[in-house]
Amino acid sequence: MRIAVDIMGGDFAPAETVKGCIEASQRIRELKGVTQIVMVGQESLIRAELDRNRTALGEHLALVHASEAIEMGEAPAAAVRRKRDNSISRCMDLIKAGEARAMVSAGNSGALSAAALFKLGRIKGVERPAIACVLPTRSARPMVLIDAGANMDCDAGWLVQFAIMGSAYAKAVLREQHPRVGLLSIGTEDGKGNEMTKQAFQLLHTCRQINFRGNVEGHDLFKGETDVIVCDGFVGNVVLKTTESVAHAIGSWMKEEFFRHPVRMLGAILLKGALKAMKRRMDPELYGGAVLLGVPGVCIVTHGASSHRAIFNAIRVGAAAIANDMSEIIAEQINACQPS
Repeated sequence: MRIAVDIMGGDFAPAETVKGCIEASQRIRELKGVTQIVMVGQESLIRAELDRNRTALGEHLALVHASEAIEMGEAPAAAVRRKRDNSISRCMDLIKAGEARAMVSAGNSGALSAAALFKLGRIKGVERPAIACVLPTRSARPMVLIDAGANMDCDAGWLVQFAIMGSAYAKAVLREQHPRVGLLSIGTEDGKGNEMTKQAFQLLHTCRQINFRGNVEGHDLFKGETDVIVCDGFVGNVVLKTTESVAHAIGSWMKEEFFRHPVRMLGAILLKGALKAMKRRMDPELYGGAVLLGVPGVCIVTHGASSHRAIFNAIRVGAAAIANDMSEIIAEQINACQPS
């Protein structure tokens, strides 16, 4: 199994993306079934980074040249059409040709979604692919948020498919045997929400492919009582970015308060171990980025500011998704949910 990596995507590309690929190639035995990491991007830049890291291409590390890169500020669909030899599309070409089973990019997420649809299409029966991301909770069990930004306007039927795809992801990557699914709404009562969420509630309640527990309010998100949170892409993206902002704010407030007085600084030293553990628990790089579900193959988009560690973990998640036949499970369950 080969996994392609868009070397040109991200704020710290190509240095961090190449470094992440090198780490993956060196730890390839930890990546179940993976035989080679394929770096996709401008050859001269990639080779310069390989020389800087004193690493050569070989059995576990390969290179595919792509002359163009899509920038973060470009209009996704237009850029994919205009720049035909861009690194994201080249990764999709490898998946379509069967030369790679998954791809990873820290670049333009809209361009990744557009390229996936143009090049790979959709799994049969899937109305709209959706982005699933993993977030920590108060318990040891993380949760899957879907959709995290691919579909701004949805209908109720799409949310049912998001629930099915999110459950398949939780089973394949998070190893949850019976993921508990919740619908994000403004109250836990059956009748709460707008018209779309009310309709979605009724459809989810009758869907046998999922373990639906009902509505979930915003303040219940991080309790760890629900494994898959379903919402439209507009709400999901707001939740995701608000969560990231609050986490950064709390970290900043803690530093500020600890340094206000020498006694507090002493307390911070005593709490150093606990603070490090909390930081690790909240670290988004450990979860390997977000996955575009509903397309053939595995497409993972990581944060634009991803380090080499995030790239490695995204490759790890891609390997787990492939090893557990995530796309095939989604296809089977979506098909089983179709009216006869």
